[in-house]
Amino acid sequence: MNLVGFSAVSPSTLQKRSLWDVNPSRKTSIDADPIWNNLRASRISEYTRRLLKVSASRFSISKARPKDGSLQVFCMDYPRPELENSTNFLEAEKLSASFLDSVRPKEPLEVVIAGAGLAGLSAAKYLADAGHKPILLEARGLHIFFGAYPNIQNLFGELGDVLGGKVAAWKDKDGDWYETINDRLQWKEHSMIFAMPSKPGEFSRFDFPEVLPAPFNGIWAILKNNEMLTWSEKVKFAIGLLPAIVGGQSYVEAQDSLSVTEWMKRQGVPGRVCDEVFIAMSKALNFINPDELSMQCILIALNRFLQEKDGSKMAFLDGNPPERLCMPIVDHIKSLGGQVLLNSRVQKIELKSDRTVKQFILKLLLPEEWKEIMCFQRLEVLGNGSVITGDAYVFATPVDKLVGVPVINVHIWFDRKLKNTYDHLLFSRSPLLSVYADMSATCKEYYDPNRSMLELVFAPAEEWISRSDDDIVDATMKELEKLFPNEIAADQSKAKILKYHVVKTPRSVYKNVPNCEPCRPLQRSPIEGFYLAGDYTKQKYLASMEGAVLSGKLCAQAIVQDYDALVSRSLRSPSAEMSVV
Repeated sequence: MNLVGFSAVSPSTLQKRSLWDVNPSRKTSIDADPIWNNLRASRISEYTRRLLKVSASRFSISKARPKDGSLQVFCMDYPRPELENSTNFLEAEKLSASFLDSVRPKEPLEVVIAGAGLAGLSAAKYLADAGHKPILLEARGLHIFFGAYPNIQNLFGELGDVLGGKVAAWKDKDGDWYETINDRLQWKEHSMIFAMPSKPGEFSRFDFPEVLPAPFNGIWAILKNNEMLTWSEKVKFAIGLLPAIVGGQSYVEAQDSLSVTEWMKRQGVPGRVCDEVFIAMSKALNFINPDELSMQCILIALNRFLQEKDGSKMAFLDGNPPERLCMPIVDHIKSLGGQVLLNSRVQKIELKSDRTVKQFILKLLLPEEWKEIMCFQRLEVLGNGSVITGDAYVFATPVDKLVGVPVINVHIWFDRKLKNTYDHLLFSRSPLLSVYADMSATCKEYYDPNRSMLELVFAPAEEWISRSDDDIVDATMKELEKLFPNEIAADQSKAKILKYHVVKTPRSVYKNVPNCEPCRPLQRSPIEGFYLAGDYTKQKYLASMEGAVLSGKLCAQAIVQDYDALVSRSLRSPSAEMSVV
């Protein structure tokens, strides 16, 4: 699910809006904090209870309310779920192993990949594993998202091998210990927590008991929650889902022609079910409302939750993605002979006379503040028009036919610790906000016992993407006033903003509207030597982070399979005839 797709930013990139600033030393001093040590002890204690299987009574963890009525925040991480035995994980592991087990090429292919999102990074990583030389181009700095998915978790494990193994950390020559990639994930309790618009400041929980397998843990979570849906609504929704359960994948695929709202009406599901649950779920999955989202997307997500015990469990990366996750992937690619070139946008695709790709023409992108410096002005002129060639080409960026959804991430630092929150991802059920989290409680890098930092997904964002940052923050504060009625006021008469940062992504995952499934292309395009990667390409996870990673693997697999044809193609060199901008 995209709901854990926070694009955290490093403190150095933030706009300064106050005298207070993030203290970089906090990252190194957390271990000495008695509060954090208590939380760590709680985590160890929780893990021990699970090992001893004495947590049968923990079907639901109720958050005790102090006398002031605010929620008590536990701020503790949970053990990594056992994902390795699930069918999807084993399938992902087998595909990953195929690259390492493939015959080493006599002449490694140079594969030029445009786009260093998850799809591009994934394609480059697995091509490097197969012995080839990816050249990864990215117009911006690296960006990445993560989630509790089998292919993503498989990728973490493989990077863990590079850093010293999936289980044990490793020690350097100075005797310092380093963790694996998996250690950088902070798993949260298996719950889905929704704000209650009708009861400002209150939440409703779906708690998935660890002692029950799928689908019974999900059924239990739904049956135990009586705040959002009545028993009559639950029964009618279950009856509406029967055709999907009986019809299987063929039925799910056939629902691509219907929006979520249309499907609910056709199946006789009460409208309140959509209002209470599926508006939030649609915005979390695809950043759009249920009247636009294809029902196929919802059914695929529900099917995964019902088949995999930990399918809906969430984790947070313990710091900003470029440093904590992107760089290990980049280092892995480079260690195997690949290249990663930032600030390099593909300006033009030049074709041969046979209409196959001859080369990419690049445009060098420099930060605006550098363009005033003479030497950089000359560098920009010289860099534009640079040519890069390869034996194969991958386009790992959105395409016009499948329009990317605009989304906005808002980060706000407050002058105090907000009490009405959880150490978890929260569904806001707000008209303008999708999900949010108090990163000072959920993430080690932003841990602060005295001040909160909220990170929020502003969606749907189509009408807001061109608005100013100030307008977006003002609108966000009005919504937060409803979520934190006792602590936040839109005019900042209560909690005050110390600083904020707004991250706009004009085209994120593809917009999964009805009838777009036939438009999704395969990773191997009809043009020889030209491949596609991205969640919009054909793969079973649709518009998601997992879909992006899987598409990169499938793209790499197609290139490895086409090795002989690509080698022979590189021997042919018709003259260039035309260009595609």
